[in-house]
Amino acid sequence: MLATPRGDPGTGTVSTSRPGFGHPPAADRILIVRLGALGDVVRTLPAVHALRALYPGAHLTWLVEPASAGVVESAGFIDETFVFPRRDLVGFLRAADGLSLLRSLAGIVGRLRRRRFDLALDFHGILKSGVLTRLSGAPRRVGFDRSTAREFADLFVNQRVRLPGVRISRYERNAALVRSLCATFEPEIPVLPMLQPSALAVARLTARLRVSKRQGIRGFILIHPGSSAGARHKRYSPLAWAEVIRELASQGDPVWLVAGPNRHERHLVDEILRMTGDAAVAAPETRSFDDLLALVVRAGVFVSSDSGPLHGASLAGVPVVQLIGPTDPIQNAPWRGSRHVQIRIPLPCSPCRRGCEDAACMRAIPPRRVVEEIRALRDGGSPGGLRSAKSP
Repeated sequence: MLATPRGDPGTGTVSTSRPGFGHPPAADRILIVRLGALGDVVRTLPAVHALRALYPGAHLTWLVEPASAGVVESAGFIDETFVFPRRDLVGFLRAADGLSLLRSLAGIVGRLRRRRFDLALDFHGILKSGVLTRLSGAPRRVGFDRSTAREFADLFVNQRVRLPGVRISRYERNAALVRSLCATFEPEIPVLPMLQPSALAVARLTARLRVSKRQGIRGFILIHPGSSAGARHKRYSPLAWAEVIRELASQGDPVWLVAGPNRHERHLVDEILRMTGDAAVAAPETRSFDDLLALVVRAGVFVSSDSGPLHGASLAGVPVVQLIGPTDPIQNAPWRGSRHVQIRIPLPCSPCRRGCEDAACMRAIPPRRVVEEIRALRDGGSPGGLRSAKSP
């Protein structure tokens, strides 16, 4: 175990190109702060994997919200998952129950401080995560500088990391915090899969598939047409998905559709199934991230828009096809160590921050090109990269 640091941990801004330390600062107990959302938590995993390599004997605690806690628990290299009770706190606010809110917050802060963290890394970079990082009591607190952090989160850390002035993926952005701890450290690309389902989730899925006599089927094309409720502008249209599915099925390719736990995604899958008849199969319900992983690892290719499940599939070692429109193709690229391809129409208005209700950048992606890329990736081609749907 590395010794607990003593004295002034130092302050200042560290450039990612010239880190400020020749060896990592000593730390026995490390706090990781990335609260949500699911896809962002997934994309923090390689950086935390590198942090584990830098501190093999340290105790790693991850502060995360309930909806994304399953991702942390599936990783297998985190010692403790500290769940931030977001729903409870929001409930107290809505009920104007200030006393319960203060008691809950005091309990959270007390639990954090009792762990006596030596080092905290704020991968989230918003006001809430910055405050929690500061209240943890860690003497060394690492986060992004003002050019990257939002809502003045940089005020709550004492080692600020300045990213290069170019667009980089979220994976690389997170890795920059770890690189800032040691000038000579260069994280290795983890051997996939980095995420694997538990034996219980595998058994649970097998039992569900046995009912329809599909328990032995593998290598199918798994399509996730949904997205979070607040990001519906990232979705490909049901009509376009139906065309993709019919074309795949006409050549004998088995296609399964998966929905997340929210009812909007389930309704979307039902709508597509009505259009395609028996050309696609509805996958069993996935009630947790562990259940989703158990299904994903059976697939030959995973296809989706820019979504948390897609990033999870890429870290599970499954080839992924990403249909990308309103979100930035560089910042939101799949994990570079995975087999993947992005399909995108480079319209003048894309990428954009908010999206529009009927995104032209998603409507413009031809279903035939989606089919071609799925088959190429499944057959061992398309090792990775960005494809324009207008390219030959």
